[in-house]
Amino acid sequence: MKKLGNYVLGKWITGDGEGKPLYDAVTGEIITHASTEGLSLPDILAYGRRTGGPALRRMTFQERGLMLKNLALHLSAVKETFYPISYRTGATRADSWIDIEGGFGNLFANASLRRQFPNQSFHVDGDMVDLSRGGNFAGHHIMVPKEGIAIHINAFNFPVWGMLEKCAVNWMAGVPALVKPATATAFLTETVVREIIASGILPEGALQLVCGSARDILDGVESQDVVTFTGSASTGRMLKSHPRIIGESVPFNLEADSLNCAVLGEDAVPGSEEFDLFIKEVRREMTVKCGQKCTAIRRVIVPEKQVEAVREALGKALSQTVIGNPRNEKVRMGALASHDQVAEVRERVGELAATAEIVYGDPQHIEVLDADPGKGAFLSPILMLEKDPHRNTGVHDIEAFGPVSTIIPYRDMGDAVTLAKMGKGSLCCSIATYDDALAREFVIGAASHHGRILILNRESAKKSTGHGSPLPTLVHGGPGRAGGGEEMGGMRGVKHYLQRCAIQGTPTSLTEITGIYQPGGKYRETIIHPFRKHFEELQVGETIFTHKHTVTEADIVNFANVSGDNFYAHMDATSLEGTTFEKRVAHGYFILSKAAGLFVDPAKGPVLLNYGLESCRFVKPVYPGTTIGVKFTVQEKVDQEKKSEDDIAKGIVKFYVDVYDDEGETVAVATILTMVKKLNQDA
Repeated sequence: MKKLGNYVLGKWITGDGEGKPLYDAVTGEIITHASTEGLSLPDILAYGRRTGGPALRRMTFQERGLMLKNLALHLSAVKETFYPISYRTGATRADSWIDIEGGFGNLFANASLRRQFPNQSFHVDGDMVDLSRGGNFAGHHIMVPKEGIAIHINAFNFPVWGMLEKCAVNWMAGVPALVKPATATAFLTETVVREIIASGILPEGALQLVCGSARDILDGVESQDVVTFTGSASTGRMLKSHPRIIGESVPFNLEADSLNCAVLGEDAVPGSEEFDLFIKEVRREMTVKCGQKCTAIRRVIVPEKQVEAVREALGKALSQTVIGNPRNEKVRMGALASHDQVAEVRERVGELAATAEIVYGDPQHIEVLDADPGKGAFLSPILMLEKDPHRNTGVHDIEAFGPVSTIIPYRDMGDAVTLAKMGKGSLCCSIATYDDALAREFVIGAASHHGRILILNRESAKKSTGHGSPLPTLVHGGPGRAGGGEEMGGMRGVKHYLQRCAIQGTPTSLTEITGIYQPGGKYRETIIHPFRKHFEELQVGETIFTHKHTVTEADIVNFANVSGDNFYAHMDATSLEGTTFEKRVAHGYFILSKAAGLFVDPAKGPVLLNYGLESCRFVKPVYPGTTIGVKFTVQEKVDQEKKSEDDIAKGIVKFYVDVYDDEGETVAVATILTMVKKLNQDA
């Protein structure tokens, strides 16, 4: 029988020997075998560092972002080819959508981050720090790509999303990846990787794949590498303590399964919208992916007086969930990933049942549609009730990684917070309430033990992505039992793969190194106005000194009439006692507006439009009789891609506006953004 391929060293290789069999979760049939025997994992890691790393590091953030966007577009165009294979993991169409198209969506989201990074291969982090009080010595931070490889050891439950949510950020950072999917569902990961490699969108070495045993994968890690692991807490801790990880100080990001909870607010009584939303959310988290999600709700924390109402409502909702062959459109819950998973969940249910009561479902019996329950890895949803959760702490320690949740009563919101934290750290939790005071009490009390908290009510539900949906723009991870790791989170996720380095020198040196003009740096005076130049012709640090203007009381009165801003400090000299002002002061926005009048070149040219203000500060009062001028400097250039063949080729230019007075002191600073046409319209 055909074996899965490993894409390593620039080619597809099947491991030696028969390999481990992989099964269809619905029919029990053997699909293929997986083997990594005969592969040299240290050589594979070295290949990624040697080949993929340099190619990615040569690219700018904009180029890497476009690479991710193109890959997402390519995979989306062929997405339907992945669904039939996903069904064999036991996932329904809806489950598969989360995994497949959710993974592609992660690529899209991370691709858009290119606009938040500079137009170069490294990142300039934060603002310059003046180390000499206005002198010629300053500090800054840059973040450069690590020169290692990202090693991703993934769980079985999301064979596509689990790979792409991690790879998207390391590729964006300029770091290659070696993906080791869980063997049970690796056949779906391999199918997607084949499409990625065939597309030719990634540079060679940016992605490698091994399907089968990880064996000695950590024996060859080096200090510039990054290891991520998703799975059980016990396995994660074992890997994290590997001598090579410790000896080389390799960053290790652990995302472990956790005992996430959902809390029903005291105001969310039966009949309220929040009660109904709560029941719907718990049912969904129990049945989507058969509860095989690291974010699934394991503990259902409800007011003591609502225990019976919740039990009844959840039982009714679960009884309406059709279980069976995910290819059948009527089915809403498929199969677990394997028979081994079914056996493990049953064992955990038995442990919980030592003190808790099963109030819905039968772990030994299930009726399914269009499938053989004996051949497929099917399991009934199991709802349990733990009446004494403070004494019987198994409910806070034992996780059944499947469609299993336990109802837990609480006395008041303080007690709910205590119970939530008894899980010893969770990836996420949620609270259903329309009382924001209750929401605040819970969130502030429980946030120390959770990576994410959803406040669910009738208003947020209209757009909410739900309890169990990690989003690429928000961090995913949690403290304690959840592993203490952190993934995604927009720019935060990318920074895990960058090395931050503090740099010190003159503002001029820092300008040259960062490619962004730093205040206090030397100017490159120009005769030709920057608004006369195309995007490619402008240089960072290029500066014009404008004509000057003496501010008058008439300016202040006229601006007040035009703007409607009659604040007393501008208009009433008799009201200034006890203030910081000596006399009537010019409006800050007048100073900025007048500055624009001084630095703008009015004739038509390459500047297409003013794109906005990024920052603005008024640092010194300007009184009538003060003469102001502007130092107008090219601060940074950010390339933009054409959206269509007919689009104008252009880029964003940030200008540093330094408004100074007749004493040479700065009175206002701002950064303005302009959209500037390129000379080369084919770019």
